[in-house]
Amino acid sequence: MSMHFQNWLETPQGRYVLRWELAKHELLLADVFGFNAVQIGLPGHDYLRGNRMPFRFRCGSEPPVEVRAEPWHLPFGTHSVDLVVLPHVLEFAENPHSILREVERILVPEGQVVVTGFNPFSLWSIHRRLFRQSAAAPWNGRYISVLRLKDWFALLGFETRGGAFGCYAPPFSQEKWLRRCHFLEAAGDRWWPYGGAVYVMQAIKRQVGMRLVMPAWHDRKARAKALVTVTHRNGQ
Repeated sequence: MSMHFQNWLETPQGRYVLRWELAKHELLLADVFGFNAVQIGLPGHDYLRGNRMPFRFRCGSEPPVEVRAEPWHLPFGTHSVDLVVLPHVLEFAENPHSILREVERILVPEGQVVVTGFNPFSLWSIHRRLFRQSAAAPWNGRYISVLRLKDWFALLGFETRGGAFGCYAPPFSQEKWLRRCHFLEAAGDRWWPYGGAVYVMQAIKRQVGMRLVMPAWHDRKARAKALVTVTHRNGQ
């Protein structure tokens, strides 16, 4: 992910989006259990902070990460990870579907993925088209709609569990105007729930017709520790 997007997250608009996303992840991930959780993208911000899995990693091509890797070629074994979060990764990737296929490969059956993205049907998307703000992130992303993301999930055998839209204020560049529009968060959820600037989608990997026989608890714990050793070695 480009430094342009990292820098944008330090602007009033970026902080506004980041606050909502981190708070929403805390709620969504608090009751997701397992051993291994991986965050791919935005390593400078802890999207896994609300989760209680014993082993949590940040993975990406740039520091600060524990695992150096590209999102379409992850150095994790098949069926070895319980949770993957993808904050704003797919919309800036050349082939987002290949990333989801790789995520499907590493997730255990019943494992979960959480995707964050910009909503192409929002005031923010209209703003970038009107003012041709397409040269720098986040305006240059290829925004993926929730309906398309659901289709991709279904093709890969995922079942959408839930999600949310947020950040209903217009894309003001000043902090004071964004604060004054805070009342729109509750109003937006009620009156135009699909119009938020960003969304979070949560899905579970299903394997229809397969009897799920998970390894014994001690075996899974041993495998999780082995993964920690490998990832720490790769991150050095």
